[in-house]
Amino acid sequence: MALHFSVQENLLPDRPIVDQWTMAQDIGFDGIELRGMDAASLCARLPELEKAVASGACFPSICVITDTFIGAWDGDRRSVALDTMKALIDVAGAIGANGAVTPASYGMHSNFLPPFTPERDATGDRSVLTDMLGQLGDHAASAGTQVFVEPLNRYEDHMINTLAQGVDLLDHIGHGSLKLMADLFHMNIEEADSAAAIDAAMPHVAHLHLADSNRAWPGLGHTDFTAPFAVLKRHNFGGTCAIECLSGGDPKDMLASALAHLKSAEEGA
Repeated sequence: MALHFSVQENLLPDRPIVDQWTMAQDIGFDGIELRGMDAASLCARLPELEKAVASGACFPSICVITDTFIGAWDGDRRSVALDTMKALIDVAGAIGANGAVTPASYGMHSNFLPPFTPERDATGDRSVLTDMLGQLGDHAASAGTQVFVEPLNRYEDHMINTLAQGVDLLDHIGHGSLKLMADLFHMNIEEADSAAAIDAAMPHVAHLHLADSNRAWPGLGHTDFTAPFAVLKRHNFGGTCAIECLSGGDPKDMLASALAHLKSAEEGA
């Protein structure tokens, strides 16, 4: 089974979404990953997105981009994050997306950086995430889509850093609408063997983020994409692999080069 590649919308030139889709498709991408900054702004885009889908555009995923996450210390902030994610899920369902992406948190605390001690213990973290993700799983099921939980590296989050930790949490919650997203940049830091980690986490893994080892365009670092792609192909992976990386250079040239690098890795898998 051929892999499906998409690109986050911010890596395309700032144009109307239908024009971005035309460019992405011309380069060879199968879809565009949308970014959800907040509930109001994303919901306001829904008519434009539905029109684009009606004309043939494909938006397989929506990634939350915010400063408030479901694992926040403060209950009020968690409520805001929950409402934001529910809006992403609603839009995902309306446009036929496979799912909406969220980490437990981002930039809130690292056990490897001062002050080293979190405001909540691991038992409290698990309780909060079980509650929040359980609610999101129910909402996703009613919307006909999924939630993709993203492990981040130890310097960006302290709760879920590896795919194995994600599997453990999702097995504990036991909700069919909750899946994992594997980000090869974070895995480059946290996993001893990214391909083996993905293999062990199947069938929970339903979406990927792709960047090279230095967070740059695929092909500009030392990440081995071939081995993870071989695992995906062996499992007949039906999800999407979305480029999420630092921008730089001419977008069209860099996107074409990055996709060519990924396609070459797929051919070698």
